[in-house]
Amino acid sequence: MKRFDWSVRVYYEDTDAGGVVYHANYLKFCERARTEFLRSTGVEQDALMRNRGIVFAVRSMTVDYMKPALFNDELLVSSELTVVKRASMLFEQTISRIGGDRALLCRAQVRIACVNVQRLRPSPLPDELFRSLTHDA
Repeated sequence: MKRFDWSVRVYYEDTDAGGVVYHANYLKFCERARTEFLRSTGVEQDALMRNRGIVFAVRSMTVDYMKPALFNDELLVSSELTVVKRASMLFEQTISRIGGDRALLCRAQVRIACVNVQRLRPSPLPDELFRSLTHDA
């Protein structure tokens, strides 16, 4: 449907004592890439919360770690929005090394729920957002 690429450098703080990216940090890289994906489509999550009373929350995630990322690697995080429903979205995300072996390091499938902030219950995406995400520009 829609794909977005975002690059990130691995910093010392992202790694364990052996210079290997700590497993939870791949999730942070994916989160940042989804945020930048939404921003690239004109969606600012703080404005959605303030103006519409909705936020996006991870509902479920499946992650496969194939190879380690290392200190100072440059990574490409690709986010593809594959399914948009009235109150949820499904992203397929990959993290690959840029340069060198260009290896696929991690693959994640992330289901995002649209949630009403006050009720903490699922809420439909605003119509204009739903349309913009389901139709190619």
